[in-house]
Amino acid sequence: MDGMIVFFPTYARRLPGTRQWQASVAGMVARPLPERSRRRVLARAVLKRILDVDDAAIDTDIFRDRADAFFFQRLAGRPVRVEIAGRTIQAGQSDRTGHFQTDVLLDDDDLTAWANPCGAGCRWLPYEGSLAADDEIEATATTGPSLPSGRIQCVENEGISVISDIDDTVKITNVAHRRELLANTFLREFAAVPGMVEAFQRLAARETAFHYVSASPWQLAPSLCEFFSVAGLPAGSMHLKLFRLKDSTPLGRFPSRKRSKRRAIERILADFPGRRFILVGDSGERDPEVYAAVARRYPEQVMSVLIRQVAARAPREKVLSRIDRLARKLPEGRLRMFTEPADLGTIV
Repeated sequence: MDGMIVFFPTYARRLPGTRQWQASVAGMVARPLPERSRRRVLARAVLKRILDVDDAAIDTDIFRDRADAFFFQRLAGRPVRVEIAGRTIQAGQSDRTGHFQTDVLLDDDDLTAWANPCGAGCRWLPYEGSLAADDEIEATATTGPSLPSGRIQCVENEGISVISDIDDTVKITNVAHRRELLANTFLREFAAVPGMVEAFQRLAARETAFHYVSASPWQLAPSLCEFFSVAGLPAGSMHLKLFRLKDSTPLGRFPSRKRSKRRAIERILADFPGRRFILVGDSGERDPEVYAAVARRYPEQVMSVLIRQVAARAPREKVLSRIDRLARKLPEGRLRMFTEPADLGTIV
């Protein structure tokens, strides 16, 4: 069976004082599992039991597309080749998890000739890829219906950027409830949080760049990219997490990785020291704690921390007390909660 490459939306930054750009190319190499593999059959049975549904409920295109993203064999040691800005680049070999990443040097002429303006203070550079010709498995790139190739967000060194969570911040997921989390992930069309598309579009109109840092697994990157395009959410680089079925109970609740999320955010801030950042998340998980810690460490770069209040198992008073405690450790007004996305523009 053929292998496949899934490219992840990444970013490029201008090297200070030069005409050169450092661009990141990243993705994963895998081979789909056979239709009747033991892992597929077991995971399907576990999902049916957890969700309390029959075969008809999971015999849908949505379930097949989403579940297939998790049912694969990671291919290590596969050499990847990309066609970018009119030349061929060897992107190295996939590691033991099937992932690969490499940096590519570009210049202003490359971006002028090959990149597309996106109307958000940045440009998008598309590229294509395949496994190297001498590999025994032929592969073509796949990034979902709305992304026929990989793409890189080229962000200037100065300006405003939004770093946003995805689940329960811009997309309805209900992370706090396992059954709803799985149903929203595998059985239902992705849906935007009401009002967040318009709020983010207003921010994008101010020539704002976007980066999405989430605990969602990388396997969902193609589906999330398609959802963003259809819903009208501003495109941005994605920084998701490595997830393997053996890391938790089969297709159970995706484990939170607080430290990995903070590392991803701090890497973005370090790569763009001249930009100012708005951090947007929700109160359901650990966004307030992660964002507050980042804001304390980078007070000159983080201009605002905005937390969407969501329904939680904890009493509302306890949630408000938790947020207030974090806000008192920051300059006045730096961390604020909102319930209506329309309030974002006023707060910013």
